[in-house]
Amino acid sequence: MKKLLFLVVGITLLMACENPQKTTKPLNIIGNRDIVEKTIDGKVVMDTIYHTIPDFNFTNQYGKATTPSTFNNKIYVSDFFFTSCPTICPTVKAQMHRIYQKYQDDDRLLMLSHTLDPKRDTVEKLHKYAQKLQLEGNKWHFVTGDKTELYDIAMKYLIAASEDASAPGGITHSGKIVLIDKQKRIRTYADGTQPEQVTQLLKDIDTLLDEEF
Repeated sequence: MKKLLFLVVGITLLMACENPQKTTKPLNIIGNRDIVEKTIDGKVVMDTIYHTIPDFNFTNQYGKATTPSTFNNKIYVSDFFFTSCPTICPTVKAQMHRIYQKYQDDDRLLMLSHTLDPKRDTVEKLHKYAQKLQLEGNKWHFVTGDKTELYDIAMKYLIAASEDASAPGGITHSGKIVLIDKQKRIRTYADGTQPEQVTQLLKDIDTLLDEEF
């Protein structure tokens, strides 16, 4: 009887090892959501419409268009900065570089940094900035464009940003790093000035990669 019991336990453990189940809790979806009625196969059902990042058209450090299609079937991390920022931007960019280093060979994830100073942050200046970070290829997009559109889309990322003559560099903004899924929904944030939060963000990225791919 004991031998039979040990055999059953052994088989159970073996099956558990061969068929591991994901135990990581899915990430939340952040932002306002609407509940709408839809008719499917003649039946009225309720559906949830989540907050998403709207369409955009910016120009990256290579002078190429960066649009939502750039991120089709990808997840990505995003932030807002300006190259002459004298306060939090260098710290946030150092943490963004941690993300770049971990996922630079993983084509499922891209990176997107928006300037908040398009007048001074030209394509050429963004290219030099990327070169200083020793970046190559199209993994990490540094984009410029119309100032109003850049500030408007910051609001869609739920990021605070505004021109402020009294602020260092003339711009005040959040140092948040945002994780976006394949459906262009916000899944989590990290304060880019806090390394421990970015450590958690790296774990969240792995969770989302498992969820989306």
